[in-house]
Amino acid sequence: MAVLDQLTSQQAIDLENKYGAHNYHPLPVVLSKGEGVYVWDVEGKKYYDFLSAYSAVNQGHCHPKIVGAMVNQAQTLTLTSRAFYNDMLGKYEKFATEYFGFDKLLPMNTGAEAVETALKICRKWAYEVKGIEENEAQIIVCKNNFHGRTTTIISFSNDPVARKNFGPFTDGFIKIEYDNLQALEEALENNDNIAGFMAEPIQGEAGVYVPSEGYLAAAKALCEKHNVLFIADEVQTGIARTGQLLAVNHENVQPDILILGKALSGGAYPVSAVLANDSIMNVIRPGNHGSTFGGNPVAAAVAIAALEVVKEEKLAENAERLGKIFREELAEFAKENELVTLVRGKGLLNAVVINDTEDSSTAWDICMKLRDNGLLAKPTHGNIIRFAPPLVMNEEQLRDCIAIIKKTITEFKK
Repeated sequence: MAVLDQLTSQQAIDLENKYGAHNYHPLPVVLSKGEGVYVWDVEGKKYYDFLSAYSAVNQGHCHPKIVGAMVNQAQTLTLTSRAFYNDMLGKYEKFATEYFGFDKLLPMNTGAEAVETALKICRKWAYEVKGIEENEAQIIVCKNNFHGRTTTIISFSNDPVARKNFGPFTDGFIKIEYDNLQALEEALENNDNIAGFMAEPIQGEAGVYVPSEGYLAAAKALCEKHNVLFIADEVQTGIARTGQLLAVNHENVQPDILILGKALSGGAYPVSAVLANDSIMNVIRPGNHGSTFGGNPVAAAVAIAALEVVKEEKLAENAERLGKIFREELAEFAKENELVTLVRGKGLLNAVVINDTEDSSTAWDICMKLRDNGLLAKPTHGNIIRFAPPLVMNEEQLRDCIAIIKKTITEFKK
C-alpha cells in the first residue's frame, strides 16, 4: 500500500496499532478533515467536535487567518534556532506580553515543556532571589492534577497509570488537596523552603473540577503573604475557554508565572509559553534553558494570528454565553434522567458525570453512541464525559448538539 493511498477507517486504525506505540486509547473514528466546529472521517461522515483537541482548537479547525499566517511564514523562514535572532520572535514576545500583561515571555513548544520551564524558573528564583538554600526548594501542587507526563511532572501525579514503573521520581514537591485553602495554609506555615504553588484554575483532565468561588484569589493572597510564587497552569483553561481570556481572570488574579499552550496556536502548530515579570524571569540567563524549535518564526506568526482571532471574534464572550446555555439545558435534563448525576464547568469547558462507577464502560459506551449520532466526545476518569467544543460555535449549532446529547443519553441502554 502506498503511503498516500486513501485508507478506510479500519486500515488507518490497523496501521497505528501495528506501527505506533500504544500510548493512547482513541475513540475509533479516523478523521481526515476539519473546518470550524466540524470534522469529517475518511468515509466522509461529518461530526461536531466536542473535544477541540483538548482545547487546542478553540479558534476552530483550520481557521483561515491562522493557517494563512502559518503558510506565509513557512514559505519565508521556518527555523533559525536561537543561535541567531529572527524577525518574528520579538514581535510575538511584545504582542503576547502586552496581551496578557507581563514583562517577559519564554517560548517553548508543548504544554509539558512549558510546565517544566515554569518549575525551573520558580526554583531558580527561590535560590537567587528568595534565598532558599540550593536543592532545598519545594513546590506545592494539587492532588489529581494533570500537568503533563514528563518524568518530573509524573513525580507529583497521583495517577497510577501515569506513574507505575516510571520511577525513581523527582523530589521537591508537596501534594495537597485541590480547592482546600486550609491545606495550602498549613503547607505554607513554618516552612521557609516553599518556592511556589502550582495549580490548574480548573482541573480539566481530572473531570472539569471547578474550585469554590474565591479559592484562586485567596490562594494567591496566601502565596503573597509567604513570598511564594503562584503558578497558573492555563494550558487547557486559558485562551478564552472558560468565558474569560484566562480562567484566573474570573477572580481577578494575576499569577506570578503563567503557563500557556494548546490554543496559543489555535491547534495549527505546537506553541507554548511561560510568562512572568522581570523580577522573576530575569533569573534565566544564556545556557540555563532553551529549545531548538522554541520561538521559531512559524510559531511566532501562528501565535500572533491565533491570539488576534480570540479578540476579533470575541471568543471569550461567546464561550461565556454558550456555556451558560449548555449547563442550564443539561442540568434540567439531569433532573429527569437518572443516568446523569451532575453537570459542571465554566464557559465551554464542561463535564457530565455519569451515574456509574469509575471502572464501568458506561461513559465510553455513551461516547460511542454520540459518535454514531454525529458528535465526538471522550470520557475521562471512567464515568465523566468532557464536552468542550471549539469556541467559534454559534447558538444554533450548540442547541443542535444539546439535542444530540439528550437523545443519545435518553435512548442509551447499558
